[in-house]
Amino acid sequence: MSVVYLVVGVALLVLTVVDILWTTLWVDGGSGPLSSRLTSWLWRGLRRLGSNRSRTLSLAGPLILTLTLVVWVAGIWGGWTLVFASGENALVNARDASGVSWTGRIYFVAYAMFTMGNGDFYPGYGAWQIAAALTTASGMLFVTMGVSYVLSVLGAVSEKRSFASSTTGLGERSETVVGTGWDDGFRGLHLPLNSLASELDTLATQHKAYPILHYYHSEEATQSSAMAVAIFDEALTVLRFGVPGRDQPNTALVENARSATENYLETLDEAFIDPSEDAPTPPDLDRVREANVPTVSDDEFATAVGDLDERRRHLLGLVHSDAWQWPPRRR
Repeated sequence: MSVVYLVVGVALLVLTVVDILWTTLWVDGGSGPLSSRLTSWLWRGLRRLGSNRSRTLSLAGPLILTLTLVVWVAGIWGGWTLVFASGENALVNARDASGVSWTGRIYFVAYAMFTMGNGDFYPGYGAWQIAAALTTASGMLFVTMGVSYVLSVLGAVSEKRSFASSTTGLGERSETVVGTGWDDGFRGLHLPLNSLASELDTLATQHKAYPILHYYHSEEATQSSAMAVAIFDEALTVLRFGVPGRDQPNTALVENARSATENYLETLDEAFIDPSEDAPTPPDLDRVREANVPTVSDDEFATAVGDLDERRRHLLGLVHSDAWQWPPRRR
């Protein structure tokens, strides 16, 4: 028996299984140690390859998701192959009882994992029969979990783009959102604020469970959740600190929406997204005044925005990580 093959095979199996369980079942854990690093490396490589070209970056999410599944399958496949390679009598050739080559071991593990039902090779007696049964069980269980994970991620991708479209539908700049909501008051903005805050809370939970969502890049800024979150939070900043208290929308709605943004920003660490070195340009109150919205003085607003420096640097880091610019602009 080759102890080296056995140890390496078991270690590879354990690493892969831990990564699968961590990624698919642990909602608060984000991606597993293997998946998270693979995702980060691939995204950085695509950023260098495609620069800021949206067409190239739009392939990042599907490519990362596909390669994650490939790595999981390859890890289980390779791990069991090494395990069966560790014993001389681990596998037997059913035709002539001769030894089994590496190709034969790879072939046996494949049909054991995917239940092809071929009988060219069979496991030796004792522990090897149990190992063969575990190979089939691991294939059925973890491949099914991988497929379920893919479906969950794709559903979340649709929801994040829906949030982005709903937000940018109110305006593609934060000042525009505030101006659109003004009609001698912000009563008409109460329902959109409540709805968008609820959607953003859901997105925060999904991004925490599936950090890969950060790497699903949209070709249009109006469908980018990174841009939408920044626009939404900057609009909330104007509503909370740029509009006099008597004219502000419902305070509870604004604070709830700001809390939803904070929940979303907490997911950035799992995706290795760092805050920007500098805060973005503050919203322009003159644009808000053009819509006849009452505002505080520029100095008062600048002081309030200065206290939000760290929060806004995280927002700018989020936008830059998705290969967009701030303030938002059409491409």
